[in-house]
Amino acid sequence: MDSRHPPLSPTCPTLPEYVRHWAATTPDRRALTFVEYPAPHSRGVHRTLTWRRLDLRVRALAARLAERAEPGARVALLCPQGIEYVTGFLAALTAGLIAVPLYPPGLPGHADRLSGVLADARCSAVVTTSRVRQEVAELCARTAPDPMRIVCADEVPDDAADGDRQPAAPDAEAIAYLQYTSGSTRAPAGVEITHGNVVANARQALSAYGADAHPVTCVGWLPLYHDMGLVLSVAAPVVRGALSVLMDPAAFLNEPVRWLRLLGTHPRALSAAPNFAYDYCAGAVTDAQKADLRLDGVAALINGSEPVRPGTADRFHAAFADRGLPATAHCPSYGLAEATVFVSAARPGEPLGRFALDRDALAAGKALPARPDDPRAVLLAGCGTPAGQRVRIADPVGRAVLAEGEVGEIWVQGPNVGRGYWGRGEESERVFGAEFGGGPDAPGGRWLRTGDLGAVLDGQLIVTGRLKDLVIVDGRNHYPQDLEATAQDAHPAVRRDRLAVFAVPGAAAERVVVVAEHVRTVSLAELDVPGVVRAVRGAVSGRHGLRLADIVLVPPGAVARTSSGKVSRALTRARYLEGAYQRAGDAQADGTPAPPPSAGPVSEAAG
Repeated sequence: MDSRHPPLSPTCPTLPEYVRHWAATTPDRRALTFVEYPAPHSRGVHRTLTWRRLDLRVRALAARLAERAEPGARVALLCPQGIEYVTGFLAALTAGLIAVPLYPPGLPGHADRLSGVLADARCSAVVTTSRVRQEVAELCARTAPDPMRIVCADEVPDDAADGDRQPAAPDAEAIAYLQYTSGSTRAPAGVEITHGNVVANARQALSAYGADAHPVTCVGWLPLYHDMGLVLSVAAPVVRGALSVLMDPAAFLNEPVRWLRLLGTHPRALSAAPNFAYDYCAGAVTDAQKADLRLDGVAALINGSEPVRPGTADRFHAAFADRGLPATAHCPSYGLAEATVFVSAARPGEPLGRFALDRDALAAGKALPARPDDPRAVLLAGCGTPAGQRVRIADPVGRAVLAEGEVGEIWVQGPNVGRGYWGRGEESERVFGAEFGGGPDAPGGRWLRTGDLGAVLDGQLIVTGRLKDLVIVDGRNHYPQDLEATAQDAHPAVRRDRLAVFAVPGAAAERVVVVAEHVRTVSLAELDVPGVVRAVRGAVSGRHGLRLADIVLVPPGAVARTSSGKVSRALTRARYLEGAYQRAGDAQADGTPAPPPSAGPVSEAAG
């Protein structure tokens, strides 16, 4: 699978040079808008910077950072979502420092991860805001191995910028930032993203979604510490000279119609969200809220979660078709932090790629078609074609290229692939330096091993699961997301996309466990737990021929999640083995369910 596209104009090697270009050529055009919602029913308070003003704020903050840290030092971004986060990130790059996109203390369930990342990156300075300075100072004093200097972005005056001196342009091959992985299958690791990597990936994404040929507005609520949020809301609009409209993730979770209103009020809106967000909007936005929506101008809606479900796209379009939402706006996509973010994408304006695959054949490594109405069929969405890079399906053991229709590990090669993991030479070589075997016809060069399983069918990339997450029982492969889909459809009390299936050691063979949250509309004490367990066990047995060893029903927020909002099967499994989850139906002495463990940032999203 290959993709080529003409370059965008102008061509700049780094994001800071793009900022300076747009400030010089379109100084009074809007560059960045942050929308705040100070009250529950607020329609939003807009705060906007022009390109001239953005450039000034970036140069002022860059000058202050250059006084606090040497070139090449790491700078942690511990800002709330907002304008200061964007200016802090761009200022670190402008000053020749290495940004480490993170989040302020207080994100539920992620204090240990934050401390671990700060220790791993060994940051010299921190960019934050006056609102959270005290919490940041306490965190740094408590956890950082070395002293860190704190800079509050909102307290740096404009005149800190030297108007007569432009900072030296950073080297395109130098590290721009460390993108720490979400840790869905292992401990977070910092991917070294160069200036050239992020510019290349921004250009690839713009081309894939048609934004290189037509003006767009990037609208987003994804957190900026997440790879997709950072590229779509900062890098891509900076490269394109487009307006970026931002809101806080909590503002979306509290009232999802806010995101849809922003999509409707900005021309040719380009946005991204994980799969759950589209289901959440379809179920939570009321008819009264829909009445004033106009979505006919939406250019593309990227769905970049794992897995991307065709049914979700159908439900979302059905909910908002009468508001003018184009049927072809939904764009399933695939990416990962090691490739900056974007790898493969369905193009806007094209019908959704739908694939019904035989479950047994898929478990044996073959993507064979099945009837869509066959209860044993697996329904998957195609993630289109590569965006300016090469993708191959490889035998993960023999390193041979697999033919179309064969399931193997997804390997990627392109200018967007990061340099490696920060401070992890051996792991970097294994993941980023893979080479194909199999003779003179094998693709050359070094390839990124993604750890994801997939196949190519009809020219489209289909992602089937994670290599490390495979559940293997009696020699048969089972994809956990396939089992999870069956379990959540088995009973209405099971909360959608808030469950984890994994294997644990048994006396003779691996045992398969389901940990599932129940919906928010009822308490655990009110549920017919044995009935839910019977329904889930029967559905999984009937559809997959698999006996579940344990089914644990837990309160909302209890299933472990990564910092980017994905279910963490690895952490949920660890908690299960540690005894952190109650057995299905157990309750405290007073008859109420036990309190859940700490929840992740999007655990409040849907019910």
